[in-house]
Amino acid sequence: MPLIRTIQVDPETRLGVWKITEEEDFFRTRVNISAAIHHPHKRLQHFAGRCLLLALFPDFPVGDIRIMDSRKPYLGCNSFHFSISHCGDYAAAIVSKSTAVGIDIEEPSSTIERVSHKFLSREEQAFISGEQPLAHKTVCWSAKEAVFKWYGLGKVDFKAHMHLHPFPFQPAGHITCDFMKEDKKARLYLQYIMENELCLTWTVQTMAL
Repeated sequence: MPLIRTIQVDPETRLGVWKITEEEDFFRTRVNISAAIHHPHKRLQHFAGRCLLLALFPDFPVGDIRIMDSRKPYLGCNSFHFSISHCGDYAAAIVSKSTAVGIDIEEPSSTIERVSHKFLSREEQAFISGEQPLAHKTVCWSAKEAVFKWYGLGKVDFKAHMHLHPFPFQPAGHITCDFMKEDKKARLYLQYIMENELCLTWTVQTMAL
């Protein structure tokens, strides 16, 4: 099993990263995915994400996963809160028995640089590292993606509704983000790890504003 990282975030929350090296037949004996997913690699990503849920919590009811109109997967029984992310040959997931969570996995790319003005405010752009701007912007994008998945209802403006507090770029660190929509206002605390040209970011802790 190519489970390359697991982290016990707190007593009720775990996350993991899976490097996809298997063929589809390996996953078919373990989990099912929607027949509507036709692209071969996307199918592998979705299979790996669901296998990862079981690797983190063997009693996770993967067969009961439903999809919201916003495309967020969820369990109607709310026995677990979870979030899944895919990037290239990697899948990441975080699962909690007690609270909403969000996770994102990203590779630095020219696309992130090109669209950074669309998801970073002027204040956020001001604290971006002059020495490693793409890596720093990738962490910011990943953080906002994790918050987006934590919220789960869609229709979020990454620049207007999410405000990152200044933080220095490091290989690993913490980020504070204020989420400000009319229906939800919260302060989220995120963690991230950047290694081997891959950024992993997740959030569990929140505080009402």
